[in-house]
Amino acid sequence: MRIHAAALLYFDAVRRAGSIREAARRLNVASSAVNRQILKLEAEVGAPLFERFPGGIKLTSAGEAMARHVLVVLQDLERARSDIEGLKGARIGHVSVAAVEGVCGALLPAVIGRLRERTPRVTVTAESMGSFAIPRAVAEGDADIGIAFALPRQSELRQVALARFRLGAIMAPDHPLAGRDKIGLSACFDYPVIMPSGDLSIGQLLAPALARLPRNIQPVIRSSSIELMRELAERGIGIAFQTRVGLERLIAERRLVHVPLDAGGPIWSDLGVYVRAGRAPPATLDLMLQILAEELRDREAAEMKPPAQAG
Repeated sequence: MRIHAAALLYFDAVRRAGSIREAARRLNVASSAVNRQILKLEAEVGAPLFERFPGGIKLTSAGEAMARHVLVVLQDLERARSDIEGLKGARIGHVSVAAVEGVCGALLPAVIGRLRERTPRVTVTAESMGSFAIPRAVAEGDADIGIAFALPRQSELRQVALARFRLGAIMAPDHPLAGRDKIGLSACFDYPVIMPSGDLSIGQLLAPALARLPRNIQPVIRSSSIELMRELAERGIGIAFQTRVGLERLIAERRLVHVPLDAGGPIWSDLGVYVRAGRAPPATLDLMLQILAEELRDREAAEMKPPAQAG
């Protein structure tokens, strides 16, 4: 639905691509055509929208203001398109999701499966990234939905759903600590430990409890990959720290054990679903948000059951 001026569409493509040439390639048009539209828009605005460098371009302050306007316009157009198709009895559209790695492996397949059952003409893009990279992706329109652990409140985002999960030590079933109901961090460091690095929220959640330990700790491995830490724990190489989200099948198959951490009480990790603040979601996006909220409620309820009932 190319209702709006080509200049807005081309501007958004250049902003996302980081260069006129790459934007032109994605749009399947000539670079000169894209550049012409950008120059036309800059002339109408009366200010440069991009700073041009040999290696690419960067938004100016005026460009950032224009980007916020264009994002609202294009997302509202998608909502109108979805609503019009709904009036015709069809539900189509596209939803893009930015989610932490563990969610991509477990929660999202269930959600996408339910969405496809109800709306087979809806398409989905899912990208895995760290919790602290997700707010920017949602705020800048690179993702419709963000799913992340332990995000602080931000004015650019609206929280749609939230569920709490206990952080625990994960290990192979034959590990000496695998039979415990709960475990302290100090006991974990009597054995090889795998610690998170990078922008994973697990590190921040563990930091207060680590600071209270009476001894210096030294992990055998640090990694920013949830999948790698899970695989190493399953192979018996060390103890890692995660919530049960994304591990449910491995735990049920007795390939991994999850023992809740006790640091004077549970260490809780909040898993939230976010959209851009102020956005009125189209029908397809709203449906996926409803399904996500239901899945989170179900998994949180299972988390709160006593161990004898959780299976």
